[in-house]
Amino acid sequence: MIDISHKEISLRIASASGKIKLKKETIELIRKIQIKKGNVIEAAKLAGIMGGKETFHDLPHCHMIPIESIDVEVHLLDEEVEVNCQVKAHYKTGVEMEALNCVSRSLLTIWDMVKYLEKDENGQYPSTEIKDIKVTNKIKN
Repeated sequence: MIDISHKEISLRIASASGKIKLKKETIELIRKIQIKKGNVIEAAKLAGIMGGKETFHDLPHCHMIPIESIDVEVHLLDEEVEVNCQVKAHYKTGVEMEALNCVSRSLLTIWDMVKYLEKDENGQYPSTEIKDIKVTNKIKN
């Protein structure tokens, strides 16, 4: 792990986003809260928050950061679900990995909850895809 003991504490904000491509029918069932495993949007938000907080457990070189805020937004589009996460902390290193982990965990949770609807007759996922995971903004004050 990198030594950050010499760095000054500053406000760190990072935002990340990503998408999961799903069938239109699956999106409609999410919208109507008719997925067998429950409310996909709320579960994705909670999973994202947990992911942001637990990043140092998932990535061996990440520091344990005293996160002050995680905001998760889930947007249902026609054939995609978009997730946006913003993480804030006053610390010596950035929070972009926490924001990316937040997005990733949210998207994986969505896939897990709807996979029974996305499978084809052979049990494969021909069109389901997690994509475009990226840091959209990073601030250091």
